[in-house]
Amino acid sequence: MTGELNELIDALRDELKQYGEMLALLDHQQELVVSRAPDELLRTVAAINTQSGVIQAARAQRERHLQELARAVALPAGVAFADLFRALPADYRPLLKALVDENNELLARVRQRARQNHLLLSRSMDLLQRLIATLVPMGRTTTYNETGGLLAPPLPSRILYEAVG
Repeated sequence: MTGELNELIDALRDELKQYGEMLALLDHQQELVVSRAPDELLRTVAAINTQSGVIQAARAQRERHLQELARAVALPAGVAFADLFRALPADYRPLLKALVDENNELLARVRQRARQNHLLLSRSMDLLQRLIATLVPMGRTTTYNETGGLLAPPLPSRILYEAVG
């Protein structure tokens, strides 16, 4: 059981590290949005997508080690972490609780920062669409989709400099 427990601890630490990496990427992305660096911003989108895959792999690994530990202490597969926690030696509980709490707190921060970035990017796109509309008036009104989001009007078929000239 000690081997499975140590593997779970390592998996929780790795997951925590991956959330930290994602938070750093999201912080950097937010800085790029504010400083209006579009080329670098596109690179961060790719890095964030890659990191999202790394996080998914870390979660899957943690879940696998959690189930292996459950089997080692004779608990059924799919057992809740709280039930498994009570079946573990008392001297490991503070470390596991701290790691789980830190993972949950960092995940909440990642989600919050991702929502902030989404809002910033959405507002930037809205401003860009308004700018384009002032340069190439299309005579259309703003419309919304079934979820309440703005529908982007289609771009004109003619080139911008032809419309302005």
